[in-house]
Amino acid sequence: MMTRRHHHPSDSGPLKDRVVVVTGAARGLGEGLAHALARRGARLALLGLEEERLAVLAAALPGRSAHWTVDVTDADGLAAAAEAVRDTLGEPSVVVANAGVALGGPLLECEPAAWRRVVDVNLVGSALTVRAFLPGLLRTHGYYLQVASLAALAPSPLLTAYCASKSGVEAFAHAFRAEVAHQGVAVGIAYLSWADTDMIRAADETAVFRELRTHMPWPLSATHGTAPFVRAMVRGIERRSAHVYAPRWLRGANAARACLPSVITYRSRQVLAAHGDAPLPTTGLLGPGGSAAGSAGPDHPELRAEEEPRPAE
Repeated sequence: MMTRRHHHPSDSGPLKDRVVVVTGAARGLGEGLAHALARRGARLALLGLEEERLAVLAAALPGRSAHWTVDVTDADGLAAAAEAVRDTLGEPSVVVANAGVALGGPLLECEPAAWRRVVDVNLVGSALTVRAFLPGLLRTHGYYLQVASLAALAPSPLLTAYCASKSGVEAFAHAFRAEVAHQGVAVGIAYLSWADTDMIRAADETAVFRELRTHMPWPLSATHGTAPFVRAMVRGIERRSAHVYAPRWLRGANAARACLPSVITYRSRQVLAAHGDAPLPTTGLLGPGGSAAGSAGPDHPELRAEEEPRPAE
């Protein structure tokens, strides 16, 4: 871990000199979010598995920042990181649970250890993260932002572990909000659609996955640059929002969520039936957090790096 101090001008808004913890900070949305929050005067505690990338990011941020290499499924490691954040930067006012991995492929073909790793990182890792930093949030009457997904609203075939984990973090965040509201801690859920990241591009290398995504009804099939997602999350953090939707049409998707599984099943049946009895490939674990599982799928022997997938998500 290293601490960086830069003296660039920053806004004097609600995040000025507030300590913000971001997991999965080395890439993609986590990296973009760190830059945006630092420009608003926040002190950034960057957590992830890619020490070199975290160090480069910390060096590039304006203001004060520090980074720690930690696996979000490691309760002891998170506890040590939480103590170090407090000693180095101060008590956290915001914690963003952004770290995540994905696994694509038919359930029968997915390695059980890899399938479980997705749930461990995305769901269990989120709970362990906020548990480690909760004492600080209680003292600052802070804000916890749980990164969920359109996958929590519109579950997709070939993404059973990812969809289960994102539905799980949504339910977890709702329950946790009710648990700590009387103590002054606010909890938000970020529903994010497909972002044009390394993760989605890697998944799209599997033809059937790409075909399923592109055959979903518009706008569920559309991809977007990361900037709108980052802006929405920053706005949500500043407002301590209970729900963050990016793009904004996801608010309507949430209202129509009871209908979405049937629509997706209808479209998916057509696509998958066209493949007949041909075996469908798996993507292997996608994301730096997958490397701790020690296995990858047969079609992608090298693990793909990205902080948070955005499937249909």
